[in-house]
Amino acid sequence: MIRSLTRPKARNGLRMLLILPAIAATAAILAACSSSGTSAAGGSSTSTSSPAAATAGSLKTATIGGATVLTDAKGFTLYSFAPDTPAKSNCNGTCAQNWPPVTGPATASGVTGTFGTIKRSDGSVQATFDGHPLYTFAGDTAPGQAKGNGLNVAGGLWHEITTSGTAPAGSSSTGSGGGGYGY
Repeated sequence: MIRSLTRPKARNGLRMLLILPAIAATAAILAACSSSGTSAAGGSSTSTSSPAAATAGSLKTATIGGATVLTDAKGFTLYSFAPDTPAKSNCNGTCAQNWPPVTGPATASGVTGTFGTIKRSDGSVQATFDGHPLYTFAGDTAPGQAKGNGLNVAGGLWHEITTSGTAPAGSSSTGSGGGGYGY
C-alpha cells in the first residue's frame, strides 16, 4: 500500500519537471516575438513612444547625459552604426526594425558638419551626418534617452551622434566605449 501511494507522486513530480521548461520556453518565445513586433509597426497605444520609421527633415540638438547629441524632430537620439560606410548602410531587416533608419534628407540649424543622403538596399533614401548613416533606436521610448549608445549588437557598435564627434566621459552611454562617432 505504501508503494502505490508514492508512485503517483513520483510520476507527478516528473511531469512537473518536464512541463516547467516547456512553459519557460514558451514564455521566452512570446516575449521575443512581442518585443520585435511593436517597434516596426509602432503599436496601437505606443505609436509615439518609439521612433519607428523616423523621417529626417529638420533635426535638432539636445543635451543628454552631458553630451550635445543630434535628435530627430521629436527629440529621439540619433545613432551611427560602426560597420556602415559613407556610401552604404549595413543595418537591414531585423536590424532596421530595431534601429529605424532616418529617411530622407536632413538639416539641423547651427550644427557644424555635413548632411547628406545615401540610397539603401531597399531603394529608400537615408540621411547621413559627416558620412555616417543616421538611425533612431526602438529601445528609446521617450525623447531625451540614449539607451542605444555603446551597445554592441547586430554586428557592431552603436554610437549617439554628438555635435563634437565624441561623447564626454560619464555621458549617457550605457555600455562601454567612448560614444560619439569618432571611432
